[in-house]
Amino acid sequence: MTTPNPALVTQREAKRLPRIPLLLLCAAYLVPGLFGRDPWKAADISAFGYMLSIAEGRSTWWSPTLGGMPPDSALLPYWIGAVFIKLLGPWLGAPLAARIPFAILLGLVLMLTWYAAYHLARTEAAQPLPLAFGGEATSTDYARAIADGALLALIATLGLLQLGHETTPEIVQLAAAALYLYALACSPFRERASRVAVLCALPVLAASGAPSVAIGLGIVGLVASARSHYGELNRFAWWIVAAMVLASGIAVLMNAWAWRVAGFHSWQQLASLLRLLLWFTWPAWPLAVWTLWRWRRQLARRHLSVPWGCALAGLVACIAMDNSDRALMLSLPALAVLAAFALPTLQRATAAAIDWFSIFFFSGAAVTVWVVYIALQTGFPRQPAANVAKLAPGYESTFSALALVVALLASVAWVWLVRWRTGRNRHPLWKSLVLPASGVALCLLLVMTLLLPLFDYARSYRVQIERIAGHVPRGQCVSTLEIPRAQIAALQYFGGFRVQAVNAPDKARCDWLLVLEVRHHPRREVPGWQWIASERRPTDRSESTSVFRREPAPQ
Repeated sequence: MTTPNPALVTQREAKRLPRIPLLLLCAAYLVPGLFGRDPWKAADISAFGYMLSIAEGRSTWWSPTLGGMPPDSALLPYWIGAVFIKLLGPWLGAPLAARIPFAILLGLVLMLTWYAAYHLARTEAAQPLPLAFGGEATSTDYARAIADGALLALIATLGLLQLGHETTPEIVQLAAAALYLYALACSPFRERASRVAVLCALPVLAASGAPSVAIGLGIVGLVASARSHYGELNRFAWWIVAAMVLASGIAVLMNAWAWRVAGFHSWQQLASLLRLLLWFTWPAWPLAVWTLWRWRRQLARRHLSVPWGCALAGLVACIAMDNSDRALMLSLPALAVLAAFALPTLQRATAAAIDWFSIFFFSGAAVTVWVVYIALQTGFPRQPAANVAKLAPGYESTFSALALVVALLASVAWVWLVRWRTGRNRHPLWKSLVLPASGVALCLLLVMTLLLPLFDYARSYRVQIERIAGHVPRGQCVSTLEIPRAQIAALQYFGGFRVQAVNAPDKARCDWLLVLEVRHHPRREVPGWQWIASERRPTDRSESTSVFRREPAPQ
């Protein structure tokens, strides 16, 4: 006979993850990529360009521009970056100063996800069943173990690996979505904190360029509160309504309402969505599906309806915005919470499969990074070094003793963790997610230490802008035609150019014109302009930038 609640958890299984290793894991996930690199192509440097434009006074706070073009998103994320650039830029440099608040926001997402899972696991319907002879987990210990699992599931999610470490408006949206999830989760227990959180979360979402998502999440909260068995949540619904009204007003004030709905036009888009869901939300999605199946008789209860409703809102936004991975990212905290509730019901064979897959996959990835690093430093093995020389022509390897020591310590910690996990440590609930989360952090740390110079060379615009500066004196006025925002930001930051984006050559007011050229298309002739050179990023073989100089007027 199947019981409504499938969780059978002993006190031994509810052992919490030691705090110092957990904090070290979070630091290993948050810090890599924060130091020692340029803003990268494409959304990273585009957002940084708007922040720098505000901070340096080239555009106003209410109407930031980049080469004369307004941003696609709302203003709050650019204000945050600009404030930190003005405060810390003179000492740390503008790129690092702009990245610091977004790293803090990512850490806030991890913390809020932990507390959201903790409060949801404390609800009556989520509690494990009492055992026949006693020894079941206490409410607090069980909630902590579930919360540890949710945090590990979020760190292990592949979709957050790159997008979560960028300086983009979506990080502010992600933090607001996690704050809203926390507000719904803690509303039965922390009345004042939940009200403040919901009044902040939805307006911040709207001010960050996602007012429609804010309204969708508000509807999810209203439905969850109306169906909740906690009577006091009927009053909390009015605070959600107030937050929705406030978010709508802020969206109107900041002109954040925009029609971005695309929808499906072909079966290829559906296949693309499925592929995105498979890898972007791995490994949270299979565990979340397992949770919905094993807890299927309690889908209307608060500990399940809140996370799956919030995850559904992010999925709908992703579909409506033509399979946008940045919209799907907003569902990751809720998916991680759902995945954590699968842990009490996992069979030993399933947990072992997750462990062995993680060991082989992440160990193989780590070995690959080490082989490429050794090849770059010593020239042996020859094939990896030849591959790098082919894919990133002109790259010259550098050595950093600090990066090597950090990478060695991380690798030793991984070996110790694998040995610990393959031992007799089978009891804690969160054990199945330790290796996936640690493997993601290990690979991120290795890439951002051993291979950071290579990735910085490959993904930065610095080399291309320096080549363009060999033809155009720095500080000159430059008009751009069909040049993306990312490269305009790079022209302003790396080259110090005064950039004016135009839609036709005859509207250019500058003496220099940069035109985007696509591979396999003949170089265009621009009447009245003399072609000087074409330059491209070393690792980009599909696009280049042609440099033109205005021809002198006939006498």
